[in-house]
Amino acid sequence: MEYRCVQCGFRFKTLFVQYSPGNIRLMKCGNCGAVADDYIECEFMILLIDLILHKPKAYRHLLYNVLNQDAAHFQGLLWKSLLGFLLLDAYRSWLLRRRDEEWGLMTSISSLGWTVGKMSINVFFGNLMFLFTFLIAMRILLKTSGVVSRFRDLLLAILISSYFKIFLVAMMVWEFPSSVIFIIDLFVLSCNAVALKVTTESAMNCCVGVCLSAHAVKLLTTQNFELR
Repeated sequence: MEYRCVQCGFRFKTLFVQYSPGNIRLMKCGNCGAVADDYIECEFMILLIDLILHKPKAYRHLLYNVLNQDAAHFQGLLWKSLLGFLLLDAYRSWLLRRRDEEWGLMTSISSLGWTVGKMSINVFFGNLMFLFTFLIAMRILLKTSGVVSRFRDLLLAILISSYFKIFLVAMMVWEFPSSVIFIIDLFVLSCNAVALKVTTESAMNCCVGVCLSAHAVKLLTTQNFELR
């Protein structure tokens, strides 16, 4: 596994030297001179706070130094993350439907099944258009070559950086105004942009443009599907 310096992205073979159990020395980056990855000695809550604060070094630690893409279980982790992403998206769609009081008008199992099926198709095609627009925008705005060959890396970055969607689960317990859903969407968009910047080492304004265009197409697709 190849590691990265969380400060500058310089590649490493190892991040620390272990002399005995519990006695390690963190390696310093030969490029920037800083400690290669100081998150190794930090609690998870510190990492989570830095992720919320959109610090690129936190995303480098998580994407490059924690998640081993060569591990045997990585493929299963990727599919589980994708399933969780789609389920949270479906729950978001259900929350918006409940806001519009459509669920309160249902009187039969057949109408319930039709609505659930329609919502599932909506979520699937919305995310399909999101990924398609994401890849096209990367080729145009970032001028990135080999996008298809790096699809797994990009998909992982999108899934990991969409962790803010999990805060929708809190709406099962507490009542929030529907505006909270769109605030979470904005946080997801900004997190996607930071993860894309870390993954591609591109300018932040271009990454924001890529993510904004992909989310806009997804929104238009889902809204158009709802109107039919």
